[in-house]
Amino acid sequence: MRHLLTDTNFRRLFTGRLVTNAGDSLYYVAAMWLVWELTHDPFYSGVAGFLTMGPSALQFLFGPLVDRWPLRRVLIGTQAFQAVLVLAIPLAAYTGHLSVWVVLAVMPLLALANQLVYPAQSAALPRIVDQADLVDANSAFSLAYQGVDLVFNAAAGAVVALAGAVALYAVDSLTFVAAALLFAGVHIPVAADEQPTAGTDGAGDPPADVAATDGGESSADDDAATGAVDDATTGTAPDGYLADLRAGLTVLRGSFLVLVLAGAAVVNFASGATMASLPAFADTVGGAGAYGTLMAGFAAGNLGGALVASRLDHLPFGKLNVAVFAVNGTLVAAAAVAATAGAPLLVVVALFALAFIPVGVGNVLLSSVVQAAVPESKLGRVSSLVGSASQFAIPFGTLAGGAVAGVFGPVAAIYVLAGAALLLAAYWLAVPALRTLPPVGDIDTLD
Repeated sequence: MRHLLTDTNFRRLFTGRLVTNAGDSLYYVAAMWLVWELTHDPFYSGVAGFLTMGPSALQFLFGPLVDRWPLRRVLIGTQAFQAVLVLAIPLAAYTGHLSVWVVLAVMPLLALANQLVYPAQSAALPRIVDQADLVDANSAFSLAYQGVDLVFNAAAGAVVALAGAVALYAVDSLTFVAAALLFAGVHIPVAADEQPTAGTDGAGDPPADVAATDGGESSADDDAATGAVDDATTGTAPDGYLADLRAGLTVLRGSFLVLVLAGAAVVNFASGATMASLPAFADTVGGAGAYGTLMAGFAAGNLGGALVASRLDHLPFGKLNVAVFAVNGTLVAAAAVAATAGAPLLVVVALFALAFIPVGVGNVLLSSVVQAAVPESKLGRVSSLVGSASQFAIPFGTLAGGAVAGVFGPVAAIYVLAGAALLLAAYWLAVPALRTLPPVGDIDTLD
């Protein structure tokens, strides 16, 4: 993994990922706690989670745009947009107009911008590293994501406790500006499977000269200066967009990923319920600082999984996932029992952290499978489809979790998550097409 950081492109993309993830961590903790602080009603926490997670279900609509637009511009533009938007909360507080409705209005807009960011990063990664390095590269990206969450979730909780949630929004704006500057220096080469044709291929892929603008080889900037407009932005774009969307669906149709995503929907629904109940739970055991610590525990587990994922890629992927979800469910159940028994917060946090180590492993390896098996020119579409399909149940889970926490208490949602994970382990074990999947390095097709 260390050798990847000697490559300037990877290092800039990786550092940009670190910084933008820091902004996301600060924002999420600040927003969820601010909603709880303004209402003290877990129902609104559920609504906040729904508005934050809901746009992820629409990520598939952005995939064709990611494959057609210059990736560098997508990365820069989304960061600049978020940098301006988060300042709406401090402005509302300064003018005396801050309310839960202002916070809830900003949340989905920021989340929509992120639906372009992560598919763009995923599509850029195999263009700047060799296929043999994809597991290490994804481990590094997951390390960035979870490591930053670990530090900044806890830091955000401490800052909220000391200075209030509104102050974090101003800091958050600066992180998005820094990320935009880092992404501006990334050179993204042409997709390897793009052919230099004058038009689009049968699947509606953009012409090679459009992809070339990403790498700065020729000229998105020059075209803009001369007024030239490529086919991807002309009046034929709606037809091309729909063709691109169908092409991404064609790649997924009939693949084992459909089975993977169907099973994941159940556990993701339960995960959303747990996230919605955490502010209420944290308030009973220590307030904003406790909430940050709990969120840091989730991140710590995923971080540990990312660190060891590259050492487990030789194991059969199917059987590994059976173990991943069985261990996760067992340890989450232990955390729920500990919370019910009144165990210290740190014990509950430690159990959560251990529970999500195997989940971190599975996430890294699955990302590597998708990137290795999908043609680069379609990777934005397929990644966004996978993201939407895997995430669509979470926002509905947050709505349910807020309601459940209000009636049965916040720990009830944790028990639901444990049961869902154990059910998913049984599902992977029972479905031959999943149970028999070979090691990641041997998977070069989704058939």
